[in-house]
Amino acid sequence: MNSRRRFLMAATAVLASVSLLAACSAGSSDNDGDSNANDATGGSFIYAGVPDTLIPGRVLGGFAQVIPLWASLTWVEPDGSLTNLQADSISSEDRTLWTIKLKDGWKFHNGEPVTAKSFVDAWNYVAYAPNAYENSGELSNIVGYEDLNPVEGKPATKEMDGLKVIDDLTFTVQLKSADSQFPSQLSQMQTGFYPMPESAYVDMKAYGDEPIGNGPYQMAAPTRPGKEYTVKRYEDYMGPKGKADTITFKPYTDNATTYTDVLAGQADITYIAPAKFVAAKGDFGDRVWANDAPSIDYLGFPLWDSRYSDKRVREAISMSIDRDAVNNAIFGGLYDPATAFTPPAEAGTPEGLLDDEVRYDPTEARKLLAEAGGFTGTVTFVYPGGYDVDDLYQAYANQVRQNLGVEAVATPTTGWSDFYSAVEGRTVAGPHFGTWGALYSSQQNTLRQLYTKAGSGNVFTGYYTNPAVDSALASAEQASTEDEVHTAYEQAQEVLKADLPVIPTFFSKYVYVTSPKITKMVASLGVPILAQLSVNQ
Repeated sequence: MNSRRRFLMAATAVLASVSLLAACSAGSSDNDGDSNANDATGGSFIYAGVPDTLIPGRVLGGFAQVIPLWASLTWVEPDGSLTNLQADSISSEDRTLWTIKLKDGWKFHNGEPVTAKSFVDAWNYVAYAPNAYENSGELSNIVGYEDLNPVEGKPATKEMDGLKVIDDLTFTVQLKSADSQFPSQLSQMQTGFYPMPESAYVDMKAYGDEPIGNGPYQMAAPTRPGKEYTVKRYEDYMGPKGKADTITFKPYTDNATTYTDVLAGQADITYIAPAKFVAAKGDFGDRVWANDAPSIDYLGFPLWDSRYSDKRVREAISMSIDRDAVNNAIFGGLYDPATAFTPPAEAGTPEGLLDDEVRYDPTEARKLLAEAGGFTGTVTFVYPGGYDVDDLYQAYANQVRQNLGVEAVATPTTGWSDFYSAVEGRTVAGPHFGTWGALYSSQQNTLRQLYTKAGSGNVFTGYYTNPAVDSALASAEQASTEDEVHTAYEQAQEVLKADLPVIPTFFSKYVYVTSPKITKMVASLGVPILAQLSVNQ
């Protein structure tokens, strides 16, 4: 996926979320209400928001709305564990050649059987460059992907050599390099790996208006992009049944209106932006739901600028920021300060990896800065204008000015495009906005995308690379046990701790508010599992 588009998606998701501390009055993903009410089946509810598209290979946002229509091969449970869903087994002896066996008897909503060919054909279609599917990059490690995406000219083939149908329920996937995390990538938010029925290829536009999936809900009627639509429970679904009879997705032009409509009971669930955090605690009480997410906020640096090339300067800036004070002043005390380079929602994230590096200590911060030779000029914090983070970056600048004794300012760009251009073109003036939201529960995505040369987020970490990080990530991907995987990722994080190319600031959670109609929130990867929400009837 194009790095500009991928990072924008992550930024949008993170900026619409907030960490929620257990001490607050807001709810969590496991409410303590009446268990019978929480497990109720039937009724309907309205989700405030529609996705950008209903074609899974093109989805860049709106995962909560799209996921009910499909069953992925694997599934990340609310507790973060990975289980098989449509897959019966996924196995490999060398982590390079994978054999996927499907469960028998599953069908698409039109009655077509879900077969190995359903996946292979869909993956080839998503990967084929002329189709310009946004999630094509999710399949880039499959042998033959380059043949469908040549540097110049039209592809000479429409099929990847790495995909082979063995029988109706079995296919193999040959990867270009070993990847122990491949099963995790096949989970619900990596929608480029979803299957499609044969009927989809007859008229892809019609399929986008009324997609035929293999999930717990099916379309009740055709729709059009950006229009209201309803899904109904698919009674023949062979996985966990959907609880509500129907779910309606209602379009809105701004988050403020969704908030007021849910408060008034005109809609039943929506995510909230940071500007609403404080108000939501009073307006919704225990109907604010904070969901653990594979997402992290950080400050990136122009590492090519000699003023920021010394780790001690970066650490001094970090230690001059009182994260608790920023949290209370800007987010109403709802964020969790980050203590590692990946969020806890990603399996095996080392707890408390960072200590002094993120500890508020102005005295030590000034000492470090002096040891580094001081700072010449102004520390200019840069962030994209229009993302509702002005107060946050002004707070960072104020704290650096007061606690480090250097001039500091916060400057927005005119928009996302200008911000991206400044970072990509190495003209960004100083510490800058950074955030990353992964689409599966492995540290792999965050570490590879931000801290390796090929990563789509590497531009935002000052183009940082280190062979020791590359080696640790390679070890993780060749590992045969989960313990070995986590050990290798921790080694990568130890290297990052020593180098400190960025300053982790906060772990993100995706936060939603609901009407009294929703009696239980169930979420995975920070996103509500709408099929498992129970409602008062």
